[in-house]
Amino acid sequence: MNNKIQIINGPNLNLLGKREPDIYGNKNFDDYYQELVELYPNLILNYFQSNHEGSIIDKLQDVGFRYDGIILNAGAFTHYSYAIADTLRAISTPVVEVHISDINTREDFRKISVTKEHCIDMITGKGLDGYRMAVDVLLKRINQH
Repeated sequence: MNNKIQIINGPNLNLLGKREPDIYGNKNFDDYYQELVELYPNLILNYFQSNHEGSIIDKLQDVGFRYDGIILNAGAFTHYSYAIADTLRAISTPVVEVHISDINTREDFRKISVTKEHCIDMITGKGLDGYRMAVDVLLKRINQH
């Protein structure tokens, strides 16, 4: 049985490759996602992106009891969405929070994550490679259980 991991990206992450390349890089996420799929051929990897908080909550609820892991980059929702934080608290699937930029070295409001306490790990400032690192964190946890 192949393990299933869901990647969920929040607002404006559909603009990767175009949006502030000095912060977020030049590669769009669809291209990077294909690299991840090729890197983990024995893993069922799914990708979802939304600019809408409710859609992210719906996706978390949908996979949060069925999948083996979730990688969440909630974008700006990270800093103030108690609704997403409550959803993370309610689901049983382990979640790794990812941020492409180092949120600890940016504006003060970005240093706050209301979601991280409900995640098993947070990876920040590693660029798109943070997603690969998050897959590895989840696979290590899956293999320990």
